[in-house]
Amino acid sequence: MTASPHLEFERDIAEIEERIKNLLSVADGKGIDVTSELDVLRDKLDSLREETYRSLRAIEQVQVARHPRRPYALDYVERCFTDWIEMHGDRSYRDDEAMVGGWARLGGDSVMLIGHQKGRDMKENLRRNFGMPHPEGYRKALRLMRQAEKFGRPVVTLIDTPGAYPGIGAEERGQAEAIAMNLREMARLRTPLVSVVIGEGGSGGALALGVTDRILMLEHSIYSVISPEGCAAILWRSAEHREEAAEALRLTSENLVELGIADEIIQEPQGGAHQDWDGAALTLKETLLRHLTELSGLGTNELLRRRQAKYEGMGAWRENSAAHITGEVSAGT
Repeated sequence: MTASPHLEFERDIAEIEERIKNLLSVADGKGIDVTSELDVLRDKLDSLREETYRSLRAIEQVQVARHPRRPYALDYVERCFTDWIEMHGDRSYRDDEAMVGGWARLGGDSVMLIGHQKGRDMKENLRRNFGMPHPEGYRKALRLMRQAEKFGRPVVTLIDTPGAYPGIGAEERGQAEAIAMNLREMARLRTPLVSVVIGEGGSGGALALGVTDRILMLEHSIYSVISPEGCAAILWRSAEHREEAAEALRLTSENLVELGIADEIIQEPQGGAHQDWDGAALTLKETLLRHLTELSGLGTNELLRRRQAKYEGMGAWRENSAAHITGEVSAGT
């Protein structure tokens, strides 16, 4: 893993890292003891990272969720799972490489693992379509979910997409229908389902993997019906208002747990998952094992009853006291 590029709000962190690098360079091969100076700088770096990431604004959380060095689905497959066997194709049109899926073992037990996959460079991003699946990607995912149901194995989904691909070809091949079919079938799939938002959870493209018994979010991931840029373009007619949009969308993991959408926040290593892939993967693995163990103890009927109650309980009606006098009721989120 190469060094992570710094985000705009990490400027002070970058300066200290550069000072540490220069100090090591000066001392290298000259026999100069810089231990005490390094200890001071490293303590300062740790303190600054902790303080910075503890008070991120919504738009800064978005930047971290999109970080180019953040671990993607296959990076977690390599670190959390064993015996990975990737499955391909939707048995109808083609294989969509923006969606990966297959059998794997987690803690010794077989699970069906499905996730969005982005690329690290332009060539791979073109192959992966920047993590934006076509309808055949969602149909592949549903095929694998049904296979997991057939063999009585749980499904784990890793969500990380800006959204479903909005191109003409995708629309012609039934993008909306493919997503809607996943929503319906996941709601009644007779096996445990756990989803984890590991980066971006964008619109219906994310939701098509997110109708699950447990919705988990990595600390610096986001989950929203639209991107801040898209929201700003619609409401303010300008993407320059993306910061206001990010705040209004309430898209951070803390927001989603507070709203009762997500069930748990998975803490990331200091400075974000992009700083320590192995540390992030270890925490993710432990959390998945705990939730799958809990869900495996439920009978199928109870599992489905709880899943239905979970989604029926999202959102609420709020009465406007002034309007209530005249008998009017307004809807609230």
